[in-house]
Parts: sequence; C-alpha cells; structure tokens
Amino acid sequence: MDLLVIRHGQSEADVLNIIEGRADFPLTDRGHAQAEEMAKWVNDHYKITSIVCSALLRARQTAEHLSQATGVSVVYDDDLMEWQNGLIAGLTRAEADTKYPVPPVKFPHTKVYGQESEIEFRARAEHALSRILNENPPDSVVAVVSHGGMINMLYRSFLGLSLHTNVFLVTGDTGIHHWRVNQEQDNRRTVLFSNRQEHLTKSEEAQ
Repeated sequence: MDLLVIRHGQSEADVLNIIEGRADFPLTDRGHAQAEEMAKWVNDHYKITSIVCSALLRARQTAEHLSQATGVSVVYDDDLMEWQNGLIAGLTRAEADTKYPVPPVKFPHTKVYGQESEIEFRARAEHALSRILNENPPDSVVAVVSHGGMINMLYRSFLGLSLHTNVFLVTGDTGIHHWRVNQEQDNRRTVLFSNRQEHLTKSEEAQ
C-alpha cells in the first residue's frame, strides 16, 4: 500500500500570522493555486484509489482540487484534524503568549486551556492510520490530506517512534510525503520521500 500524505495549501491564517489549529480559515488564492498544481502533479504520477481528508476547511478545499483532478471522491475523517489547541485558536502568537502562557511543566497527559493532551493527539493519529491501513486493499494508493501537526503525529505512528521523540518532520504548503507498507515483507514501512514540492514551481512564480 502507498500513502501520499499531503499538507493543505496556504491559508488565510498563514498570511495573518495567526495560530490556526482548530481555527477554521479558508485557503488563500495562492493556496488554491498550490493545491491545483499539487493535484495535477499527483494525477500525473499516481493512480489514486481513495482520498481521506481532515474535516477542517483548508484541508477540505485542498482535497477538492485533488478530487477534481483524479475523479476520486473524498472521505472526511475528524481524526485527521489538526491539534485541538483550545483557547489559543485564532489568536496571534503574542496574544496567546500573554493570555495563555505555556505551563513551566507540561506532561504528556496535561490538558490546559481547552487543549487536547499530547497523548490524546497521538492516539488520534494512531486511530486514523490504523483505519487507513486496515480498511484499504494492499494495492491501494491512498491520499491523506491533513495538517502539519497531524502529519508529524502520523509520521511518528507510521514509524513506531516514541511519544517523547524529538524528531520533527518538515512539511510546507501542499508538501507531499510518500510512504509505503509492503505486506509481502512483514509489513515493512518505508518513507520514499518527504515534503516534495516541485509542483509549486508554476504557482509560486506567479506570486
């Protein structure tokens, strides 16, 4: 099975430098252009069999471009939404630092300001990934459209990394990550490439 894990395009919150998380901002015009180029590139290089997407608007709009290019309908999964960041959603970083400072000690189970804990976030990623891997045939090519934080959690889950790992995956606007599970080799998991953005050349030149 092949997984193409894709971050959404540029959102209005990115431009406004606002903390997004569960704040539901749409794509910018640039974000739509990025998503369109990504969709064309994916359709030229892969035969997508299913698209699974976060229910947040910026991811949905990105997935719609991919659906139009491939003719594959989108399935929405709340487990793929970005970290539940509670009261800091929609604030600038300065506002968040002032109103809701990070506690000096924060454990993996700690929940503050209406946020989900790190354990809960990782559990959502495990749940989403388990369903994707077990509900699709071995020869599937599944596109997963989500967010930077969730993609990092999916990456850790995919590779079986510890909850406490300091490994972080860089993923930019419509960055594509190609992961593979080979059931004929004891479900060996391979990262073929990460954060591929060569499709952005055309849309970014116009900015």
